[in-house]
Amino acid sequence: MTLPKLHIAVLMGGWSNERPVSLMSGEGVAKALEERGHTVTRIDMGRDVAQKLADAKPDVVFNALHGSPGEDGTVQGMMDLMGLTYTHSGLATSVIAIDKELTKQALVPHGIPMPGGRIVATKDLYEKDPLARPYVLKPVNEGSSVGVAIVTDDSNFGNPISPDARGPWQEFDTLLAEPYIRGRELTTAVIGDKALMVTELRPKSGFYDFDAKYTDGMTDHICPADIPDAITEACKDIALRAHRLLGCRGTSRADFRWDDTQGVEGLFLLEVNTQPGMTPLSLVPEQARHTGMDYGDLVEAIVADALDHAKKGQGDNG
Repeated sequence: MTLPKLHIAVLMGGWSNERPVSLMSGEGVAKALEERGHTVTRIDMGRDVAQKLADAKPDVVFNALHGSPGEDGTVQGMMDLMGLTYTHSGLATSVIAIDKELTKQALVPHGIPMPGGRIVATKDLYEKDPLARPYVLKPVNEGSSVGVAIVTDDSNFGNPISPDARGPWQEFDTLLAEPYIRGRELTTAVIGDKALMVTELRPKSGFYDFDAKYTDGMTDHICPADIPDAITEACKDIALRAHRLLGCRGTSRADFRWDDTQGVEGLFLLEVNTQPGMTPLSLVPEQARHTGMDYGDLVEAIVADALDHAKKGQGDNG
């Protein structure tokens, strides 16, 4: 789809924990669109976002928000009511995909391998472990590895976990507890209806947390990953199936853990990101670049997908 010259509002910022990342993503997108000859209105989302969008009257909105409320269906519902065309996934998909437990309920019955686990009340962690150690605690609906803790026998959290120990239990009333999967961190981007490739992420210390994701030099990206062909194909197949089952649009990114002592049986999908980062260190632009699609091409492809979806008059998850 060849794009005409458009007026595009780039929605970025907001007030989630991922605000700095969103601002970087949004500015990168805005510059790329301007270089392609489009008119761009930058909108740093505040409580008056609906009025700003109404005043701008854009042809399409590029949603570069990360986290709540820009990635959880709230902003999508607002834009649906306003009759705006926007990039990335719609309301229902966004509600499900940002919630790790709802994502499991949507995908596991269809044969998508995901870790077990359960939702726990934070106060119960101070009484006893919800799972055998080692296990992982994470917020149910945050992205970018915000608030993830790996609880081991020798961790500094106490046994049981101390309320005074630094961790996600100090910020969230409920958490998702999952068994810890040893091994390697893999990720696969989907653009349109195609899974691109697999990148292995090797943090230079600790695990692939928020700082490792967005601090230059803290993580090595092996792209494409040096893994068996069977694992590459499994990642791509699972990522594309999850993208379709959830009803994702535009682009998504599937994150995996792979226990390389177990072959394909050791591969587990952790989550699907419906609005993956578009920063210089982000994984979707990196994979697109390896397939011959530069950053500007990627941004325009995402816009074109939104326009095509609107033209077809499809429902939220069509």
